[in-house]
Amino acid sequence: MELKYGEKSLFLALPEKNLLGVITAHPKAVDLSPEEIIAVALDGCMSQIAAIRPSTKIVIVTSDITRYTGSEIYLPMLVERLNSAGMADDRITIVIALGIHRKQSDAEHRKIAGSLYGRVRVVDHECDDPGKLVTVGVTTSGMEVAINRTVAEADHLILTGTIGFHYFAGFGGGRKSLLPGVASRAACMASHFNVLNPGDGSGKNSFAITGNLDHNPVHGAMEEACTMVQPDFILNTVLSPLKRIIAAFAGDWRSAHRDGCSFYAKNFAFPLQERADLVVVSCGGFPKDINVIQSHKSMEYAGQALKEGGVMILLAECRDGYGNATFFDWFRFRDLTSFETRLRSHYEINGQTAYSLLQKALRFRIILVSSLPPEEVLTMRMTPAEDLDRALRIAEDMLPDDFTAYVIPEGGTVLPVLL
Repeated sequence: MELKYGEKSLFLALPEKNLLGVITAHPKAVDLSPEEIIAVALDGCMSQIAAIRPSTKIVIVTSDITRYTGSEIYLPMLVERLNSAGMADDRITIVIALGIHRKQSDAEHRKIAGSLYGRVRVVDHECDDPGKLVTVGVTTSGMEVAINRTVAEADHLILTGTIGFHYFAGFGGGRKSLLPGVASRAACMASHFNVLNPGDGSGKNSFAITGNLDHNPVHGAMEEACTMVQPDFILNTVLSPLKRIIAAFAGDWRSAHRDGCSFYAKNFAFPLQERADLVVVSCGGFPKDINVIQSHKSMEYAGQALKEGGVMILLAECRDGYGNATFFDWFRFRDLTSFETRLRSHYEINGQTAYSLLQKALRFRIILVSSLPPEEVLTMRMTPAEDLDRALRIAEDMLPDDFTAYVIPEGGTVLPVLL
């Protein structure tokens, strides 16, 4: 079996007698092409598009390179609809929802915008530039919501992206394009802090989990922020494990997103009868394994298929390192108690992800195949391996002879669920 790693594949030789199964998503097959799927979704938004006056400013928000969405397909089709309704290219701006991620290169802008590159203005969000942010309101919990000024001052706002599982916001897509996508660093931090229960040492909120929106405090903060700007509509894709658009949801930013999340949950959850001693998981290759922060999603989901104290082999190239300069610094805290104390007093989103990673590194035995320096992998309480064969040899020394195993080829897109 071949598993993706960066832009290449690694061969996995696992004894058949040990294999419980291959965990994959099996979304319903569709006969329409990606373009036809997007066209049908946009047909449902023609009344909103027709209501846009040609002289107004239109902003389209879309995801950065770390989240492939099919934007090179749907953005030109969306702009074509706007053009047909009288909107000129110079009235349209595409804002890349970086959140707190790094800026994009010209080549990455080209990949995101497709045929629109060089035709329609494309700008990166900047979460730390006060001059490019504006406060749009305060939530009921007292959180100030400051967002990208270009987005806030648009006459018409369209949010685009893709729907998938998120390990504590429930699902990506929809309202998440606004917060944290184009929000200030402070607002990003404040919304994500809701993952923790009130009170020192009380841990993570039990509703802030993968695949759940109901009573999820992180999702609630994002929705409340989105009500402050009221996007005209959203356009969200659902992708197959092979990154092909298999569905699209467009319309009201709340209801269309909910519909998309329901579709995703039905098509990308995998029922399990039992957990295994070993899970071998690939993030699905580049860009899903571009850095540690993105690769953590696969680690989180794969953990649902693993016995307590079990072994996980994670294939994650991490060509961009950690994804943020502050992420690795958090691993100076070696235990969860001191880590949580510091996280509460100096909260960072990267710290939250690092905390979640450490929880799993202490709960399981994780062998990481990556391009990261081995000593840094050890600092994160994981075991480094230079390749998959070496990882398997290390794992075999940790496992009983009759060990059971699952293989997950696309760890970032499928959620194992124990029945």
